[in-house]
Amino acid sequence: MSDETEDLRILRESVRRAAKEKIAAFKSLIEGEGVFNREAEAHAAMAKFVASDTAMKVTTDAVQILGGYGYMKDHPVERTMLDAKLTQSYTGTNQIMRLVAGRAILGK
Repeated sequence: MSDETEDLRILRESVRRAAKEKIAAFKSLIEGEGVFNREAEAHAAMAKFVASDTAMKVTTDAVQILGGYGYMKDHPVERTMLDAKLTQSYTGTNQIMRLVAGRAILGK
């Protein structure tokens, strides 16, 4: 449980950082002084794949903690795990998000 708590804390910080970067990028574009911000794009992509990977890890651990109950259709953890798996591929697979972040970091 402590691992999951720490993973979620790290995830929250990552999402907050990405949101701040995106807001700043949008403000500068609106004010007419900005251009496309690669760093904001990289942080958003990283936040997406970190969030979906963390969700999958936490729900997998929850299923293991619950044992057979975690696999039962009536148990909320089973549905949460399915949602977490879907999140990894919904809005672009994590591999694509990693490519987007890598290109933004390298400036390509």
